[in-house]
Amino acid sequence: MKMLINVPESVVADALRGMAAAHPELTVDVENRVVVRRDAPVADKVALVSGGGSGHEPLHGGFVGPGMLSAACPGEVFTSPVPDQMVRAAAAVDSGKGVLFVVKNYTGDVLNFDMAAELAEDEGIQVAKVLVDDDVAVTDSLYTAGRRGTGATLFVEKLAGAAADAGAPLEKVEAIARRVNENARSFGVALSACTTPAKGGPTFELPPGELELGVGIHGEPGRERRPMMTSREIADFTVDAILDDLRPRNPVLLLVNGMGGTPLLELYGFHAEVQRALAERNIAVARVLVGNYVTSLDMAGASVTMCQIDEELLGLWDAPVRTPALRWGV
Repeated sequence: MKMLINVPESVVADALRGMAAAHPELTVDVENRVVVRRDAPVADKVALVSGGGSGHEPLHGGFVGPGMLSAACPGEVFTSPVPDQMVRAAAAVDSGKGVLFVVKNYTGDVLNFDMAAELAEDEGIQVAKVLVDDDVAVTDSLYTAGRRGTGATLFVEKLAGAAADAGAPLEKVEAIARRVNENARSFGVALSACTTPAKGGPTFELPPGELELGVGIHGEPGRERRPMMTSREIADFTVDAILDDLRPRNPVLLLVNGMGGTPLLELYGFHAEVQRALAERNIAVARVLVGNYVTSLDMAGASVTMCQIDEELLGLWDAPVRTPALRWGV
């Protein structure tokens, strides 16, 4: 496999150096693997810290900035960051108003963020944690106990980040993050396997002419494999899988997310089919994002995330945000 890297061992550090050069509004500690908004700590503001394995870019480092995260901790590819990174990030951004850890439900992330919260509290930092577990495809997968955390992470970080920027106290920011997660569901489809730099080849076998319904963002198996389907058929299957678990009474935020290897031409076409499927099922859509936001290296495929919203959450969504990967209202 051809990859635009030097050696697998330095791929994360090289990416962080490039991120630092591209985004002077961030402070990127390459050695300690922490990405922080340059103006941190922001006085009288709750801070948000998240992180996870690299390979899902722009998640999480691309979402550091006003209106979203205060800091992010990138691990090695598909590997959780370590507690020392999280404690260092929390200390860098804490203004005395507390820190919210946003944690995707993967075993390594959960254990390390739990340990980091204890260490941070020993240093006098007030910490709350929110677990994101939005994937309806499977339960108790290869990497998780319970449901996996996927696309709803973006919604949690944006909406809780806006609440923090508006001056909400830690308890309120945590409550909003939990409400977003409880009202969000995701489902992903893979058309090809992803390739990790260390392996240099596909991480799983997906025969030509087949797709994986319900794939995880590390290539974990989904619900089933089928012969290749049309965009229309995939949209119907995906929307039904989500609506079997979430019956929105209110309009939804909609994320049509590329897994890293699918062109926007295909994603926009798929989005049209998702919109059709939702309209046929009488689900109103309030806001939409289409693009690569929670990826799986070079995997071809897409995921759909829906979050039922109310007026408060819609206002938080529309609030200004200024990060490398998400930006509006400023």
